Amino acid sequence: MPLSADDWQSLLLTLRLAAATTVTLVLLALPLSWWLARSRHPLRHVVEALVALPLVLPPTVIGFYLLLLFAGHGLNFTFTGLLIGSVLYSMPFVVQPLTQAFTAVGVRPLQLAAVLGAPPLQRWWRVAVPLVLPGLISAALLGFTHTLGEFGVVLMIGGNIPGVTRLVSIALYEHVETMQYADAHRLALCLLLLSVLLMTPVYVMLRRWQMRYLT
Repeated sequence: MPLSADDWQSLLLTLRLAAATTVTLVLLALPLSWWLARSRHPLRHVVEALVALPLVLPPTVIGFYLLLLFAGHGLNFTFTGLLIGSVLYSMPFVVQPLTQAFTAVGVRPLQLAAVLGAPPLQRWWRVAVPLVLPGLISAALLGFTHTLGEFGVVLMIGGNIPGVTRLVSIALYEHVETMQYADAHRLALCLLLLSVLLMTPVYVMLRRWQMRYLT
């Protein structure tokens, strides 16, 4: 038996949120991770701690404070609010691997590019970023898959509005709560198969990249 129309709607909304969150995180994480990897500023440790907060705080704590923060801006129970919450909650899963990748690059490739006359921005974009491509892809994949499974934060700030904020994780919880186990199984299996289909070609591509450039 196929998914119901409501479950399809939840699945498509979740994919839309995951895609938007991943793109936003990559755009934010590239310069931030570069700064964290290269800077010796005292505030770097404070920024690292703030980025890592979602790893140690319960999702409901983050969701509660975002709920209060969004209250005066009309962002609660909206897709935009979900996007902001997802970006903040998934940030360490993208920033930390990318920071490690930039750190592993070292300074020698950049020094060589500087000797050849490349300006700083060009050295970053044409030397550093291509060298961390496997880390960037892995970080983006982590951000995407983590968003697919978000529950506590999105429930707190988005609620359960069909077509607006009702994501797969919330729909799945609702099926289990109402003892609709067949619907829950179909939705969970669909998400599991989708995750495998999305992850497999990425790892194949990473393996080929490593064999081509690192051997």
